[in-house]
Amino acid sequence: MELLIDHVSKQFKDKKAVNDITLELTPGVWGLLGANGAGKTTLMRMIAGIMRPTSGQVAYDGVPIQTLGEQYRDIFGYLPQEFGFHQEFTVKDYLTYVAALKGLPKRQSWQKIHELLERVSLLDVCNRKISRLSGGMRRRVGIAQALLNDPEVLILDEPTGGLDPGERVRFRNLLSEFAHDRIVLISTHIVPDVEYIAACHALIKGGRLLASGTTEELVRLVEGRVWSCTIPADAVPEYESRLQIISLRNENDGSVSVRYLGKKPCNAHSVAVAPRLEDLYLWLFPESSGESERRNR
Repeated sequence: MELLIDHVSKQFKDKKAVNDITLELTPGVWGLLGANGAGKTTLMRMIAGIMRPTSGQVAYDGVPIQTLGEQYRDIFGYLPQEFGFHQEFTVKDYLTYVAALKGLPKRQSWQKIHELLERVSLLDVCNRKISRLSGGMRRRVGIAQALLNDPEVLILDEPTGGLDPGERVRFRNLLSEFAHDRIVLISTHIVPDVEYIAACHALIKGGRLLASGTTEELVRLVEGRVWSCTIPADAVPEYESRLQIISLRNENDGSVSVRYLGKKPCNAHSVAVAPRLEDLYLWLFPESSGESERRNR
């Protein structure tokens, strides 16, 4: 089982949203990481077959998805950032409707819907209109519809938006179990959502693939760039003005432990610390141009 994104590009007038991306996806959970506007959604829409690439192709087990047509849609599940529904649909009605669109046998569809509603903790609201649900509940309805046909390829675009911490944990556990022998690609800019469940990650910026690989392989890119030191509390503003700080922790003695990114230590008391995936993300996607300039000093 392989989903090959082969030199895929997408041009919109004078903007190239996706620029010559090649990526080979194999069974397991993959994280697609990038800041807002990096090209993640455009790439996912091409993988879903909703949008045609300007150049290149997406192929499943060696066959272009446009050639597979209905066969590909039968084994594919997709959760876009926003999914549409009729305002009068109840949760049950909507999932029954989607099951019919996906060609699920009527006799089996409610059994599958019941199972999924239990898994996403929505069984008690199955007769409530989706329009009256909270944002987190609506997102869980979207997750359920993406799983209805037990897809071999599951694509989720920013799936955890609106989910509370407990819902996020249940969602990660569900996906870890589901992805045992399937390809799951999760697009997000929230690194903790995929850091511990994704076997591999791909990072894109400005429509280009920057790097891909396992967490262990990727964090090596930022080795020697992550530092820790302890400073007086009143020195925090000064350090914040010139460093890309990842985290601050108040200590019992009134000092503050600082974790920061930089090409070199900012003082003699700093020590290099083991990098995490979030450190790499923040190195590649600083929150502002000012931070980018500061780290290069």
